[in-house]
Amino acid sequence: MKHKEMVFVTPMPVRIWHWLNAFGIVTLCVTGLQIRFPDYVNIFGAYKAAIRLHNTAGVVVSISYAMWLTYYLIVARSLIKLYIPTLEDIKTGMLRQAYFYALAYFQGKPNPHHSRPDNKFNPMQKASYVVIMLVLMPLVIFSGALLMYVAPLRELFLLLGGIKILVGGHFLIACCFTAFLFVHIYLATLGHTPPVPFQADVERLGGRDR
Repeated sequence: MKHKEMVFVTPMPVRIWHWLNAFGIVTLCVTGLQIRFPDYVNIFGAYKAAIRLHNTAGVVVSISYAMWLTYYLIVARSLIKLYIPTLEDIKTGMLRQAYFYALAYFQGKPNPHHSRPDNKFNPMQKASYVVIMLVLMPLVIFSGALLMYVAPLRELFLLLGGIKILVGGHFLIACCFTAFLFVHIYLATLGHTPPVPFQADVERLGGRDR
């Protein structure tokens, strides 16, 4: 008989970070919508109130991101192993996973990727997180920080092409994060049921069929 136990694929510090980061990004998206389209969106009342909340959420997300990066680079030392696609992922893994999402899942076929603590992301997830966490997140934090100090950084804005270029770039990156949130939530429904969202069944070492 096989003996099974439940293990957490994601450690507690990262789960705490995940929900803190998610709440911060949702707040940024909603407040940013009002800042961008004040004539059509008025969720938080005064325009300045939306700006203050947006800036506060931006600081929280920036600190949260620094904590995430520090954890995976220094504490766990697993950033490259968990988040960077391997050659096998690029050659065949992404196509296999894309086929599962597009067709095989709806035919009741099993997921080709089996999450483990040391390999929790499938090839498409790895590629997505490389772009989101290692490219877009630093860019949106950097551009947002600049926009918090428009007056003293006026010359830098001119060097970068003007404030409209910076605002436009910041907004486009925010649109990418908004789209990612919807995709992320949908894909989460393809995994474990709500009571065990971060767990996976693993066979005990030494377990044998009898």
